[in-house]
Amino acid sequence: MRPWSTSPLMRALRSATPGTGHLPWQGALSADNTPHDDDPGAPRARHVRTVWISDVHLGTPGCQAHALLDFLKHVECDTLYLVGDIVDGWQLRRSWYWPQAHNDVIQKLLRKARKGTRVIFIPGNHDEFGRKYLGHNFGGIEVAEEWLHTTADGRLLWITHGDLYDGVIQCARWLAYVGDSAYEFVLRLNRHLNSWRARMGLPYWSLSRYLKLKVKRAVSYVNDFEEALARETHKRGAQGVVCGHIHHAEMRDIGGVLYCNDGDWVESLTALVEHADGRLEILDWAAELTQAQTQVQAQAQTKTSKATAAAQ
Repeated sequence: MRPWSTSPLMRALRSATPGTGHLPWQGALSADNTPHDDDPGAPRARHVRTVWISDVHLGTPGCQAHALLDFLKHVECDTLYLVGDIVDGWQLRRSWYWPQAHNDVIQKLLRKARKGTRVIFIPGNHDEFGRKYLGHNFGGIEVAEEWLHTTADGRLLWITHGDLYDGVIQCARWLAYVGDSAYEFVLRLNRHLNSWRARMGLPYWSLSRYLKLKVKRAVSYVNDFEEALARETHKRGAQGVVCGHIHHAEMRDIGGVLYCNDGDWVESLTALVEHADGRLEILDWAAELTQAQTQVQAQAQTKTSKATAAAQ
């Protein structure tokens, strides 16, 4: 067990250990994807006004850190919100896991802050240690309990991780820990399943995401969570809410309130972005990487065909 009582961000930076990861779309990730490589001319490069990401769960084997690094490299923004569960303190207390790619994510975020992006960190339940540092600034990253964001078209959005409005977290914390352990088991099973699917040439598929959408009680839990946040948003006089917590990317109207969940970087690999005109969009980076992988394969086949033709 490692203490998280002082300077959690710096402790994470000092505790990096080498590690590797494998994704079905690994070929689509750039060969040099270090946190110091910004490469503004790289493929898929774009600029948006605001980005929201959450539920990265650095410190767990399920974290898709390489995909997140690719996203952070190719998407620039004026303001970046880290909407909770960026570092998984629950898992790190049970077993220390911190490969180099997780350290690279932290360094990439710090580099963005140094280069002028406003980075705001809103702690969640898995990185609740951050709530001891509300109002502080770590390397340019501001820590806040919640936030009010005004879009380019004048809408007021309330930003919160969402765990404070989750009945399980608030009323039966022990059950949340049990559920977290079960979730880790499903993710381990999912990694083995997708390794097999990758060998068979099949696309990535999330078992845990499938279960959430198919199991009746899970669907009811998600609906209750979304409606609770919509009611709270209405009370606060905001037009919309941006949250994370339940690992289910969604953008829809609930009783006149715009509910936005930015998803996660364990299962869905999604982020919420605001364009220059205030338009909101959920970016599915798994789909982007799959498309990029297809292009890489097509280019490789073209080169092989040209080389064969030249040899003949």
